[in-house]
Amino acid sequence: MNQSIRDKLEHLIGRLDEVGRMLASSDATRDMDEYRKLSREYAELGPVVALYQTWLQSTAELESALELLADPEMHELAEAEVAIGRERLPQIEADLQKLLLPKDANDDRNVFLEIRAGTGGDESALFSGNLFRMYTRYAERQGWQVDVISASVSDLGGYREVIARISGQGVYSRLKFESGAHRVQRVPDTETQGRIHTSACTVAVMPEADALEDVQINPAEIRVDTYRASGAGGQHINKTDSAVRITHLPTGIVVECQDDRSQHKNKAQAMSVLAARIRDGQERAQHETIASERRSLIGSGDRSERIRTYNFPQGRVTEHRINLTLYKIEAIMDGDLDELLAALTAEYQADQLALLADSE
Repeated sequence: MNQSIRDKLEHLIGRLDEVGRMLASSDATRDMDEYRKLSREYAELGPVVALYQTWLQSTAELESALELLADPEMHELAEAEVAIGRERLPQIEADLQKLLLPKDANDDRNVFLEIRAGTGGDESALFSGNLFRMYTRYAERQGWQVDVISASVSDLGGYREVIARISGQGVYSRLKFESGAHRVQRVPDTETQGRIHTSACTVAVMPEADALEDVQINPAEIRVDTYRASGAGGQHINKTDSAVRITHLPTGIVVECQDDRSQHKNKAQAMSVLAARIRDGQERAQHETIASERRSLIGSGDRSERIRTYNFPQGRVTEHRINLTLYKIEAIMDGDLDELLAALTAEYQADQLALLADSE
């Protein structure tokens, strides 16, 4: 193991002991914010220290086995122990390096998922609906909650645009690589000649921002308009101006929300989406000026960039950023995204590990 990594791990042992003593002190709960912060740190350090102690024990066992090789009576047993140790240690070291990777501060946040129909007209809107169902089904498998903020339904079904809030444990950490252009190749229901059409939708996954802490929004820089909301197909029309449209004047960002009959709730939801969009824009601007370790996965960060193709005639889904093709399109469209998301995460971690090695 690299000495700098080992030094870092030794430091973490001391820090875990220190945090443990602070949590056990009689006045630990006087400041609950600090107590929660320390509790999270203790929970994060525990697995790292435990795995490092496993590495230390395995290293000591390997050294003992190597010494026993000189003993004729113990040679065969020692050889087997050496083989096990030499196979086990590299995996432990790799796992330790992953645990030491910098944490994404947004990983535990809820997200706003935005899906917009792009090129392809009605077929694109239908595919937008398919993608929304895919993410909704995946969220159900994870035990997450999905709340639609706003939706614009197309004439033939699907969505011209749909925005939803997904809440639960580790939502952003699992979905953060989904932003980009998703392309579909299939024969539309309206196609009489059986020709394959290509259309696309754009997906944006943004961590939910605390409008008061993460993003400062000047009330003088927003315009709030209210109007009467209508339900699907115009079947229901509110008698009050409950729908809200907020325009952020400096950026031109426009957010609409009409999901709730309460104007107050719609405004609060719209402000949350606005804060997330502003924060997302700020982070994307930083990514353009900083050599970000994520660049191999999100590319230029441009949401018009194609990241994935869903080819229905061939039953395949191709993830272009990591050259992965899976022939299980029906399962994926039904929300079975684990294999796809795990591959993206593994590639991301590999890039981070390479950067960590270069910096040492």
